[in-house]
Amino acid sequence: MRFSELPTPCYVINETQLEQNLAILQGVARRTGCKILLAQKAFCCPAVYPLIRQYLAGTTASGLYEARLGREEMGGEVHIFSPGYQAKDMAEIIRLADHIVFNSNRQLAEFGPIAKAAGKSVGLRVNPEYSTQNHAIYDPCAPGSRLGVRIADFNESLLHLLDGLHMHTLCEQNSDALIATVAALEEKFGKYLPQMRWLNLGGGHHITRADYDIPALEQCITRLSRQYKLQVYLEPGEAVALNAGYLQATVLDIVPADMLVAILDASAACHMPDVLEMPYTPPLLNAAPSGKLPHTYRLAGATCLAGDVIGEYSFASPLAPGDRLIFSDMAIYTMVKNNTFNGMPLPDIYLQNKNGDCRLYKRFGYADFKSRI
Repeated sequence: MRFSELPTPCYVINETQLEQNLAILQGVARRTGCKILLAQKAFCCPAVYPLIRQYLAGTTASGLYEARLGREEMGGEVHIFSPGYQAKDMAEIIRLADHIVFNSNRQLAEFGPIAKAAGKSVGLRVNPEYSTQNHAIYDPCAPGSRLGVRIADFNESLLHLLDGLHMHTLCEQNSDALIATVAALEEKFGKYLPQMRWLNLGGGHHITRADYDIPALEQCITRLSRQYKLQVYLEPGEAVALNAGYLQATVLDIVPADMLVAILDASAACHMPDVLEMPYTPPLLNAAPSGKLPHTYRLAGATCLAGDVIGEYSFASPLAPGDRLIFSDMAIYTMVKNNTFNGMPLPDIYLQNKNGDCRLYKRFGYADFKSRI
């Protein structure tokens, strides 16, 4: 099927853009010797894992199910980090994962010896206490953060268990934020780095964005690798599928309010939750910010949530029921976060090849809604 023929709402993953992103990431890995992993928490679609495995070294997981998915569908290295592991899951986690990263001294002491005895590489997440962003909900270095061990709490008696250190502090940022954070990491934890086999710099690196400073990133990675003689890992999620996905929706109705409101068959609350959590206004093809073009509308979902609002946009022509709207950059933090609140159907997922043809990967129905409640 062609893009314009797809039933809505639907997600469309553009394989051409995805592969372009992967080629950029692979280039960084080849030039620096670092290993780059897919962070499944941001983008998780097994249909394209055969493509991704040609370019990346493996996956990272935030829990048991993601670790299993990465092992079964992608292969390569499987890394896992969780703020808190359950004892009942550890045997399976140890079976699935190559690197197991702990979030506290207590869990490292409890489960680290078991993981080491099984031949796994053991790490500890640390908090360099250096914020470089303004989104508190996504800032692991914000005051009171539960993520990572601060230097004041670092327990040197557990060093014998550690193969590596892990930090993740960035969110949609350039290499300057990484370089500044690495300096803070070295200031606090640098004396331990020569004892490590690897250093994981986490995710949040927008490497495939047009303005990203790749040479600066590569210089940073190369210096760390040579100075401390360790393997550097990156685990981007958004950068893998940046600008590689769309959410196509249809206008159901136009409702008068303080401005005209277009009710869509797609929902911010159900299909693009980051619009409300971040918050942000997603890009919309053939539209402009509110007031820039003659006809302005507030776009909203068809749920009962009063705040199910996608954003305000302007158009060259009036909208009408039946019109199609296409939101871009909708591969990341959409399929992994969507939900069936109000019984809203989950969007179909299509894969679009280089010729523009779209093939159905997955269709959801009532059974999927019922199984989740």
